[in-house]
Amino acid sequence: MEVFLEITPLKESDVFVVLDAVNNKFAYPLHNHAELELNLVSGISGTRTVGDSTQSYLENDLVFMGPYLYHKWDGAIEAQPKGKNYRVITIQFGSDLFTAQLLQKEHYHKIRKLLQRCARGMRFYGKTYEDAFLRMQELTTDKGMDSVLEFFKLLDVLSRSTEFEYLNSVGLAPPTSKSDSRRIQLAYTYILENFSNHLMKVSDLAGLMNMSDSAFSHFFRKHAHHSFKQFLIDIRVRFACKLLLDSEETITEICFHSGFNNVTNFNRLFMKYRHCAPLQYRKSHEENPDFDWSGQLTQNRFVPAGGPEGHELPPALAGG
Repeated sequence: MEVFLEITPLKESDVFVVLDAVNNKFAYPLHNHAELELNLVSGISGTRTVGDSTQSYLENDLVFMGPYLYHKWDGAIEAQPKGKNYRVITIQFGSDLFTAQLLQKEHYHKIRKLLQRCARGMRFYGKTYEDAFLRMQELTTDKGMDSVLEFFKLLDVLSRSTEFEYLNSVGLAPPTSKSDSRRIQLAYTYILENFSNHLMKVSDLAGLMNMSDSAFSHFFRKHAHHSFKQFLIDIRVRFACKLLLDSEETITEICFHSGFNNVTNFNRLFMKYRHCAPLQYRKSHEENPDFDWSGQLTQNRFVPAGGPEGHELPPALAGG
């Protein structure tokens, strides 16, 4: 899997940049960049990859991503009704934007927390999506100070929303207390260290925390926003996706290394959560190193792995 570095159009003098495209054909490779990005897709369905998450999206999609979180959207263009347009609005801004003294004040606390959480990738939905869509539309035409104020209002809306889900599997949603924080981190660490054991069950973690199975299940769902079973399957499927892309292991080897107890069950669950067979997933995500740059609006916008000649990539990109 090859990840390209995007050279964004953001200049030092910019607060942010807005990219607005209609029927863009999604003609770009899997990539990342140093800037934070808010990406909105409207009017088309397809598949989205953000970090170790690959999901289908329907018609409207809004995702906020932190620095160097690789991503790519694909649209089902062949299924798009004739004459129906779709639109992609992208906002990019630097991670140093909120280091200024004014923006360290208490009024910006929720926004600063949002910028920490988006490192995992956050998908917004419901009324939050509707509000953000209108504001992002305004930002495609607003100029000067009005656009800056609208941009901060947009971030404020997102920072106060509960209508979101995390996409990348690193970390958990912020718990409600220090005690809960320690316990949920302990549970999460245990799962990450033992998910490849197909015998792992909820009673293992309940016993670790001196809780009944039902009490632990309730506690885990509250903080992880998934049941233990759903979370465990998700971790195993994500790990299988990583092996499919980064290794040459067989499907059977990947099945057992990911914690599934038989290939039939692995194929069934993979199809359920990724909407394709494991082998099809591997083939469909093989990036073509001879990517056709001729369709790019901005020349040299994406840099192949290894960086531009004479320049080194940031540590986060080392090794592709």
